[in-house]
Amino acid sequence: MKELKLILRHAGTVLLGQLAVMAFGVADTVIAGRYSDTALAALSVGSAIYISVYVGLIGVIQALLPIWAQMRGAQQHHALGRSIRQSLYLSALLSCAGMAVLLLPGRLLQWADIPPDMQAEVRAYLAVLALAFAPSLLFRQFSTLNQSLGKPVLVTWLQVGALVVKIPLSIWFVAGGAGLAPQGAVGCAWATLVVNYFLLLMAVLLLRSNPIYRPYRIWAPMEKPDWRQIASFARLGLPAGMSYMVEVTSFTLMALFIARQGTVAAASHQIAASLAALLYMVPLSLAIASSARVSYWIGAGEPSLARRVVGMSLGLSALSATALALLLWLLSQQIPAWFSRNPEVVIAASSLLGWVALYHLADSVQALCAFLLRCYRITLVPLLIYGVLLWGVGLAGGYFLAYGGSASLPAAPNPASFWSAATLALAAVALSFLALLWRALQAPRDSATSP
Repeated sequence: MKELKLILRHAGTVLLGQLAVMAFGVADTVIAGRYSDTALAALSVGSAIYISVYVGLIGVIQALLPIWAQMRGAQQHHALGRSIRQSLYLSALLSCAGMAVLLLPGRLLQWADIPPDMQAEVRAYLAVLALAFAPSLLFRQFSTLNQSLGKPVLVTWLQVGALVVKIPLSIWFVAGGAGLAPQGAVGCAWATLVVNYFLLLMAVLLLRSNPIYRPYRIWAPMEKPDWRQIASFARLGLPAGMSYMVEVTSFTLMALFIARQGTVAAASHQIAASLAALLYMVPLSLAIASSARVSYWIGAGEPSLARRVVGMSLGLSALSATALALLLWLLSQQIPAWFSRNPEVVIAASSLLGWVALYHLADSVQALCAFLLRCYRITLVPLLIYGVLLWGVGLAGGYFLAYGGSASLPAAPNPASFWSAATLALAAVALSFLALLWRALQAPRDSATSP
């Protein structure tokens, strides 16, 4: 019962923070859209590129959670502090890579066939976000540390506070005023830069002053790079980050393929995708909380307790996913009307929400299993499964159903073709991950699997 309360409290706190972060993008979309269609279009393209880069690289940082939680369970406090300092070298390398892509987006813009008159604003938007990239990664590192310590509340309050700062800043920078010229979509990037440095500053102040960090001696003198430890970070983190990237690109490419079906199809898909992303925050939060506890017990030399937490987490995931999927299915006729006044869009979106409900059931299982597999240092096989099934079955299969077809199965150019294939692919991912997790739990392991 104690473990259940810990996981629920941890997951609920993380969920609140994740929703606040999601609200950053929603607010920017509304503010830029009210300013001009041009700003909204530039924001759409720029944010798609930024997210594709950012999600993959923060996935590398997020994958450090089981390492630090395991060290905490093993009471290796000073080693945890040293590991945190060594991870700064990894963050520096990732920041340089991310900034390089954002500062030199020419080939990406050409590949996406972005109109020349839009490219200047998109480039400016990405250039500002390049300056915001390093503090964003460092704050993610602080967030991951707190999650591994079972103390996510500090991060959540900072994220909620940052949202309060972000909204008025975006309005001011986008539309101008008080001596500031209107910046358009670039204003959203400037607001993000200010907020990211604000979050980093607050994180540093907390690390310096809050007593919960003292046992780890985080502020001890910085050691030289330990390339063996940094390589171990990369072996766990890079496949995890690439897995995030596969997930994101399978979703963004689906949107691009559906866009050619017209405005109604694109709009209905956007509603379905927004709901799927919102629902995903629940299993993501549960996965973060559960993986922290599983890794803690592995580090403490209690594999049986770790397995117990795994079973408990799977039960919680199944229960929450079933409840949310059922709610979405029951309200499938009402929810789309909250997003659009166009009857055609509402009808088209309603027809997709049944698929979204099934998609969420599979998404909940695979998200939790992906995090739990990292606790047992299993990351490469999940990446291969993601690539084959999400790209090969989900995306390619959806394209075939929509635009290819055959004599016995004519092409059906509608969003449901993509959603049905994506749901089937994600269900296969979930079953594959469950099998991997079961095998990991049965394998004999000693407590020396530590970092």
